[in-house]
Amino acid sequence: MSEPTRVVRHQGGVPVYDYRSDPVTPPVSTMRAPASAPTRRRHIHDFPALWYVPGTGSVHVVAAGQVVDGAMIDSVRSGVGVFFDPAALGEDARAPWPVWRSHPLLYPFLHAQRDGLLELTVPAARRPVWDSTIEAIETELSEQQDGYRLAACTHLTLLLIDLARLAAETVGDVRRSGEPLLAEVFEVIDERYAEQLSLRDVAQAVGMTPGYLTTVVRHRTGRTVQDWILQRRMDQARRLLSGTDLPIAEIARRAGFSDPGYFSRQFRRAFGVSPRAWRAASPT
Repeated sequence: MSEPTRVVRHQGGVPVYDYRSDPVTPPVSTMRAPASAPTRRRHIHDFPALWYVPGTGSVHVVAAGQVVDGAMIDSVRSGVGVFFDPAALGEDARAPWPVWRSHPLLYPFLHAQRDGLLELTVPAARRPVWDSTIEAIETELSEQQDGYRLAACTHLTLLLIDLARLAAETVGDVRRSGEPLLAEVFEVIDERYAEQLSLRDVAQAVGMTPGYLTTVVRHRTGRTVQDWILQRRMDQARRLLSGTDLPIAEIARRAGFSDPGYFSRQFRRAFGVSPRAWRAASPT
């Protein structure tokens, strides 16, 4: 199996990692040191990630979309990383990361702590729970018995519930605050991605000029409005490919592409395989 994460672009010279969303990559993965260790270079995550040190109970929560100084984690020799696709938590978590705060289990990953890392400490009484939960995720991923994806995601959910409670006092302001503009932008995209939606259309819907909206969205997310429209369309295409028997041309139309050929090219560029190959590899 390929690595679950990959560099998809650079932002100001800093590599941006994305979590692979393909039929063969589990929605959650783990990494243990010293056999593996997170990069100590400056980097950006476009997905939720944390690093847990069992011996001390230290948890480093990686901020989504922020530059992370990996060298700040001094205890990786004995740690374990947990990385996942937000979609592992179900349909409500599929929104792009700026709107994650609407999901109660993902707001800790939106913190704005220095160096992109929020350090928390799991109370001694809860450490056995963390240890056993992470081990259960690793067992499911290793043995891959029937239903292992669902089982791994269930254990992940329990871990994130504990993390959210642990982080409540530290970053509760993130949970309570909002991104009204970004939320409005993504609401427009979610409602109209199947149309011939453009930057100008989104800007008009939120009452801004296209240029100003581009500046705001790029500053807060590192991507353009067009990038987010394309991602939403690809998310829908993947769901239809794996969950229906619709023809590729019809899937392209429902995902907002008037040209099936252009859709196939964009899909291959995003995921490295054709829509047909994706469907063939999807779990049944």
